[in-house]
Amino acid sequence: MAAKANPVPSVWARQQSTPDQPALSRASIVREAIAMLDADGIEALSMRKLGARLNAGATSLYRHVATKDELMELAVDEVAAEFTVPPPGGDWRAAATEAAVSFRSTALAHPWVSAVLGQAGLAYLGPNLMAYSERLASLFTAAGFPEPSRAIDTVLAYVIGMSTTEAAWLITVTRSGMSEAEFITGMMPAARQAAADHEHLAEAYADVAAQPAFDPVAIRDDKFFYGLDVVLDGLEMRLPR
Repeated sequence: MAAKANPVPSVWARQQSTPDQPALSRASIVREAIAMLDADGIEALSMRKLGARLNAGATSLYRHVATKDELMELAVDEVAAEFTVPPPGGDWRAAATEAAVSFRSTALAHPWVSAVLGQAGLAYLGPNLMAYSERLASLFTAAGFPEPSRAIDTVLAYVIGMSTTEAAWLITVTRSGMSEAEFITGMMPAARQAAADHEHLAEAYADVAAQPAFDPVAIRDDKFFYGLDVVLDGLEMRLPR
């Protein structure tokens, strides 16, 4: 009789097998996978390439991780250990801002992670993500939100969305071989030409071009915090008076 399939599509719902290659562990596989993901992105990661970097065959990896999807789930949870959330009890807006900044910083250090978290269909049951979710729940519950999960979902939707876009932009800049300022400056002539027949866009690009020196990092920071403040302003209106 065939074994019953696991109804939960998550590595955390499957019993870990006993390794027959002591030098190779799930932890070492995940660490190397994260290094590959950080350097080359999701498209470059394969079990064959990962095995080669670990001096092990793909078959050996499958004894620890059944699929690439499981490997991605493990990698996401490992990175989630870097997310920080202040303890509840203080200024909830300051704490939520600190948590959002931590997520964004981690997502930009690991440019692939936001896109993976934004995908539907994965069951994120890892210990680090569960602990992170619990800390967020404690923060927003202590703040007095009658439906803390909705407040959390709203903040995370904004932060994940912004981080995904920002990470993709920075990957494009990195691949160009230029600094961010050089990349923007080089793109400006074509952008101004494309926007010439669009009044508001033309003004926006003209404003950027008129600046003798600009700080792309400061501009990205300003955009992020502007949107975050708008989100938190809206949530604050939902608190009981």
